[in-house]
Amino acid sequence: MGCWQRLLTFGAVSLRVGGGASVPLGGSRVLVCRRQLSGADSETLKQRRAQIMSRGLPKQKPIEGVKQVIVVASGKGGVGKSTTAVNLALALAANDSSKAVGLLDVDVYGPSIPKMMNLKGNPELSQSNLMRPLLNYGIACMSMGFLVEETAPVVWRGLMVMSAIEKLLRQVDWGQLDYLVVDMPPGTGDVQLSVSQNIPISGAVIVSTPQDIALMDARKGAEMFRKVHVPVLGLVQNMSVFQCPKCKHRTHIFGADGARRLARTLDLDVLGDIPLHLNIRETSDTGQPIVFSQPESDECTQQHPLTAEFPHLTQPFHSSVQETALANSS
Repeated sequence: MGCWQRLLTFGAVSLRVGGGASVPLGGSRVLVCRRQLSGADSETLKQRRAQIMSRGLPKQKPIEGVKQVIVVASGKGGVGKSTTAVNLALALAANDSSKAVGLLDVDVYGPSIPKMMNLKGNPELSQSNLMRPLLNYGIACMSMGFLVEETAPVVWRGLMVMSAIEKLLRQVDWGQLDYLVVDMPPGTGDVQLSVSQNIPISGAVIVSTPQDIALMDARKGAEMFRKVHVPVLGLVQNMSVFQCPKCKHRTHIFGADGARRLARTLDLDVLGDIPLHLNIRETSDTGQPIVFSQPESDECTQQHPLTAEFPHLTQPFHSSVQETALANSS
């Protein structure tokens, strides 16, 4: 078995070789070191470590003209994060027509916003040599999908991706926006850290299905934002239930209330439940988001017609953003 049989167990401080007996690695000395690092010494070490870690962090700088930045994220792909981001941006604008809303797609490898927002073409440049967002449904949009061919894969290493993210954050002329909704890529990698550390964020919304596998990664996403001091506004439970259009029987295909259980564990709110509905998929694929195209449909008129498939989402979310902004500014 070779190296697969060699197991170094740091917790037990022992080395197992070839399935034989464990060889102790000076356990008593390890205990002595632990005692020496207790109390004031341990606190000093933590402070020193924090200083070292903070040296390489960029200084946060607001995006010019943007009042509030809200990121929509997920730990795993395929849970409907981009669909949620698009309809959330439209719902925020519909909820208050006086508010200007933008949508930024920082998923460099798999940009979805151009198709979902029915936008094509390249952004024009302003006199200041900044890219002007493309506009549809009253939402200003910017995406890597506007800068590359639709079918061309983005085969880039990390440094090139970080350079692209920097351009999307700093070289776009947004004008004056009340809200910028950022569609993040799935996961907890370089892009998430770069965005979180470069710009002040009012709050993060975590999207997940009720499935245990998705919830495991959703939890990691929420914990990541907490570690970089980004307020987590709550969870959105997508694909929460399927209702048969003929017999009206409701089936929890991905499980029931998984996001609610996770929210209780993390002491977070569930901002909304979005059903698994054919209209949501069809309108997203055709570039006519359901919040805009079917606000009066049967599945969109529950409690709040303007918020479509987000009857419980936009108003609480909107209030949470305002509360977070006031708390951060005080």
